[in-house]
Amino acid sequence: MNIMSSSSLLARAEAEVLRTFQLMNQHSLTGNFAQPILEEKTMRKLDRAFAPCLMAVVLLLAGSGFAATPPEGIIHDAEHYILEAQHGEKWATEDTELDERLAELRKKFGTPPNIIHIMWDDTALGEVGIPEIQAVRGFETPNMNRMAEEGINFMRMYTEPACTPTRAAFQTGRYAVRSGMHTVSFPVEYSGMDAEEVTIAEVLGQAGYATAFYGKWHLGDTEFSYAHNQGYDEAFFTPYNQVPSMWVKEAESANVITGLYPEMYATDKYDIDNSWQPRGSVWTLEGTKGGKTNEWGPPPKVTNYWDIETEAQKRTLAFIDKSVAANKPFFIAYQPILLSFIPDPRDPVKKTANKNGLAEGLVKIDAFVGKLYKHLEEKGIAENTLVMVMADNGPFIHYGPRGMVETLYSGGKGDFTEGGVRVPCLATWPGTIEPQQIVGDILHVSDLFTTFARIGGAMEFIPTERVIDGVDQTSLFLNGDGFSRRDYVMIYQGPNLAAGVKGRFKRDWKNATPGLSKNEFYDLYTDPRERTGEMIEQFHVKSMFNRQRQRHELWIEKYPNRPDATPGPALTGIENERPETRQIYTIPVDVEKLPFDPEEVSGQPLPFSTSDL
Repeated sequence: MNIMSSSSLLARAEAEVLRTFQLMNQHSLTGNFAQPILEEKTMRKLDRAFAPCLMAVVLLLAGSGFAATPPEGIIHDAEHYILEAQHGEKWATEDTELDERLAELRKKFGTPPNIIHIMWDDTALGEVGIPEIQAVRGFETPNMNRMAEEGINFMRMYTEPACTPTRAAFQTGRYAVRSGMHTVSFPVEYSGMDAEEVTIAEVLGQAGYATAFYGKWHLGDTEFSYAHNQGYDEAFFTPYNQVPSMWVKEAESANVITGLYPEMYATDKYDIDNSWQPRGSVWTLEGTKGGKTNEWGPPPKVTNYWDIETEAQKRTLAFIDKSVAANKPFFIAYQPILLSFIPDPRDPVKKTANKNGLAEGLVKIDAFVGKLYKHLEEKGIAENTLVMVMADNGPFIHYGPRGMVETLYSGGKGDFTEGGVRVPCLATWPGTIEPQQIVGDILHVSDLFTTFARIGGAMEFIPTERVIDGVDQTSLFLNGDGFSRRDYVMIYQGPNLAAGVKGRFKRDWKNATPGLSKNEFYDLYTDPRERTGEMIEQFHVKSMFNRQRQRHELWIEKYPNRPDATPGPALTGIENERPETRQIYTIPVDVEKLPFDPEEVSGQPLPFSTSDL
């Protein structure tokens, strides 16, 4: 029997009772009660010294009809509560100090801090912020590299494995699988992020922030999913990724695409379905909250696509000016399109020795970052502005454009290995974030939702009836290395759990063998490229990962995920709609001649049910 003081014994018993009440609350929904809970979940954790006492308390409360209340406030993933139970008192002390520092800053500057978040595509960890790597890659980003010197270089920022999921996680503070945005959308999508999801713009907006989104949205083409219908005061955005940039005659002529311009090649007598391929697209939409939607810079004029970037950057600086004039704090999410698949005919000369699309795109973003910092200085708001830059996932090494490579970690876009989900990430906040910091703590893109809300004084507006995976990492930003409140990540590929991370350890769930385990365990310090999975050497973490997954799935059972992106008609509600756009959502054939009901296929009413036949 362990020797424990009465006070520590009581404290431990109280903690176990609390955990057991939480489990009871879960199981009471399905008719289970204290005895099976204790047998399955709790008894094995208890010392014999206080188990009988706890059993009596639980049975007494269960018999009296007691039901524990859900967690108060924000509901995090179940794994978070394991850490909170161990470090909650320390975190509370830190929070008191952080609140005092944030209050002092607000008093000094008169408003909460401004927040500018920039996120681009497909870049491996180290490609930005580490000039030594750039020296052997044939490009330089001096302004973003300077951010590493003047702020934090986060070396363990996790994202989702691909564009749409990461952008959804950033906007909602939730793993993409919870919002149904787990799969990369491609045009024409006929679905988007549900209207009931709550974005960071909605949260900060309620706290008095002016909010704007510019660039690649990629969260659906339905009217309810447009950025300005998801809480942003101003939006100038592409509903899709960069794929439609190649839906132009130049690409058909160069044999990059086939079929969008059949008039450009000889008649194919076997191509008899004229409704099969889309004959139109939209590159960019713009609108204001509660206002009208307009198309900007329509296809197929190639230069219109390239001008999206310069227009987004121009609007970013203009929004800063407008917010400063109104004495309002602002939040700007600028997500560059990075590149087009068709070269800009006005600018054929490459800017880098690398000369591939990623490097060329990064140096252009870097030039804007330099311009942005200068603008903040000129406006006198640099010290009251948090600037953060990062990529949305690892390099597009599978079937993507040339020039994207792995660095320290293996894998890339779409993969659950570290190379797919660990990205460059830098942040500055002069006078608040200490310079020259290298942070090795785990941070997840969803954490920015909660952290920005905390920094902006908007925590009360975070929804509390759903799981918010984002953890408040204000302490990590302000106190630096070693102050993360996360040591875990659940990595999904589409709707499927592919891997779990806990500290230095990782388990490959995707390739796990039923029955006897396979070599599905990794020590990321020893094997960062996940070359040689281990079995015998790491059996001690197997049950640990089992429990992590059980806790995670228990929470999903209580707070179910949306199954998929919410369907709807594509590209509707556009004031300056072109005939090609209308064709996307109108009937391509006479439905009276069909033996099936199109509404049963898509679940949408006519005429939209036939738009994607």
